[in-house]
Parts: sequence; structure tokens; C-alpha cells
Amino acid sequence: MDISRSLSKRIPFFSLLFLPLFYAAHAEFNIATIPFNKGYYPLFGDNNVVRSSDDKSVNLVLNQYTGSGFKSSDLYNHGFFSAKIKLPSDYTAGIVVAFYTSNGDIFEKTHDELDFEFLGNIRGKRWRFQTNVYGNGSTSRGREERYYLWFDPSKEFHRYSILWTNSNIIFYIDEVPIREIVRSEAMGGDFPSKPMSLYATIWDASNWATSGGKYKVNYKYSPFVAKFTDLALHGCAVDPIQEVLSTSCSQKDDQLKSADYASITPKQRSTMKKFRQKYMYYSYCYDIIRYPIAQPECVIDPVERRQFKDTGRLDFSARRHRHDKRKGQVSRMRTYEDQDED
Repeated sequence: MDISRSLSKRIPFFSLLFLPLFYAAHAEFNIATIPFNKGYYPLFGDNNVVRSSDDKSVNLVLNQYTGSGFKSSDLYNHGFFSAKIKLPSDYTAGIVVAFYTSNGDIFEKTHDELDFEFLGNIRGKRWRFQTNVYGNGSTSRGREERYYLWFDPSKEFHRYSILWTNSNIIFYIDEVPIREIVRSEAMGGDFPSKPMSLYATIWDASNWATSGGKYKVNYKYSPFVAKFTDLALHGCAVDPIQEVLSTSCSQKDDQLKSADYASITPKQRSTMKKFRQKYMYYSYCYDIIRYPIAQPECVIDPVERRQFKDTGRLDFSARRHRHDKRKGQVSRMRTYEDQDED
């Protein structure tokens, strides 16, 4: 069977262009998982937090009455936080599914946070999501990036992971790194430094999630179900008000930094660069209206820079111009790009 022809029936053309790239970067991490009751508890919407009989999986449900969420039982001083997630299918506009770390319930004005947020979807359009980083309550300096996925996340499970050490932060989808922030002295307290818990939630964000609030949650398609399995927590559980970290935390930090997901190989770095050039459609680093002087951790890539307007949003007209000699591809690419400008 011609695999490219078979896949083309199920995967959009723009994804086929880069499919070999992502498969080449895929090499499963060595990750130990834990049952729900060993590391988590329901956060809200308890009746909508549905655990499997073996306690290895959990579904989060949103209906017309409430959303739902769960939280790690402990706070962690650095860690690797990971789960395989399958997002709700059908019409999911206005729905946010979030997988993130935070300490906002303890440090209300100086909280840290690392986010994956999936921004709802309308059938036939590409799924969008964002990552964000806050440090020491720096909500006025949100470090968000937005992207398209190269697959349909409602069809099967994919692993989403956040690595957080005292020197860097890496966001992964499966084993593909999509973003890295390297700590620098210039960042100061903007680099997350206080113990955080892991959260997962599903909720109604009709006022902003899909195309800036243009499309709302339609509860005739409810209940909406986000499925989580193969949950992983690797880090040092700590008391958030403990001033001196224990020796065991230093040892666990060393173990964390030696894991296969703690560093990006040259092949992975090449994959990450191509992912960002192809699928990132907003970056705070290129938003010179919002930040006339780029934030200190930003590494300005001249190739990336040419793709963005001064607002940090992808310049679709420039992309179309670059592809105007490839008529067959451009006609298909425009179909997706016109949708995404809504």
C-alpha cells in the first residue's frame, strides 16, 4: 500500500509535508506513570471527574452545569509533568482544556505558571493551542505563543509534557520539543522559581477561546469529554513555605537533569525549529507593539522574524507570496490560512 496516499485521506495536505519530520524525531521517553489516587485528587466538578476502574485514566467532563478538573496532591520544586490526552471531538468551540503547573492558590500576587491550553475547535479547521509562562506574578508580561497542531488531537491520545528545571523549561508534544526557555540573569524573578502543583481542567471560555470569542460553546453537543491517561509526575515534593530545600531535592534535580527528556538533541532541535517556522502563528517575542524591546529570554530568529507582523501574528500574505510559484500547493494552503485568519 502507498502509505502517503493512504494517509492523505485522513491527514490534511499541510501536515503531509512535514509528517516524515515528526516521525523521525519520535523516540519514546522512558517515563514511569502512576495511578490517579497516588498523585492527584479532584479539584472541582467532582461528579464530572470520572476515573477508570483501574485508576490509570481519568475523564474530565464539561456539561451545561459545570466543568471539572484535577490537581496533584503535592507541590513540586521543579519536575517533569506529563500525560497522554485525547481532546473532545465534534464541535468544541469555546472550550478550553488546560494542562498546566501553578502556585496561584498559595502565592496570589507572585504566582508562577506553565501552561498548555487547547483553544476549542470548529469541525474542518485546524486545532489551535498555546503555551504560556509566568514568573513571580508577571501577568503583565505574559509569554504566550500560539500554534496549530499537525494532527487531530480528538482522534487519538498524544503525550503532552512540561519539563521545568532551575535552568530551563521545555514543552513537548509526544517526544517533539516545541518550545524551550533558557534561564538567564536578565529574567530575574520572571523565571518560575517557587514550588508548583500540576493541574488539568476543562471549562467554558466562550468569551475568548475560539477566534477571540467569535464562536461560543454549544451545549447541544455536550457532554464534552477530555481523556487523560499515563499520568506522570517526576520531581521533588516540597512544603511551599520551606525556605531551605532538602538534600533529597538536590539529588532529584540532578536525576531530572540526567533524564532523556531533559536535553534537546541536535535532531530534536532541528525538528523544533521547523515546527515553529511552520505551525507557530503568534509569538510575544515578535510582538513589537506590545514589547518594543524583546523580553530577555527571546532568541530572535531572522527566518522566523520575517514571517511575523509587528503584532507578533503570522503574516499570511507574506507566506502566500513566498509560495506563489507552487500553484498546486498554494491553492490548498490558502484554504487553511483563510480559515485561521478569522
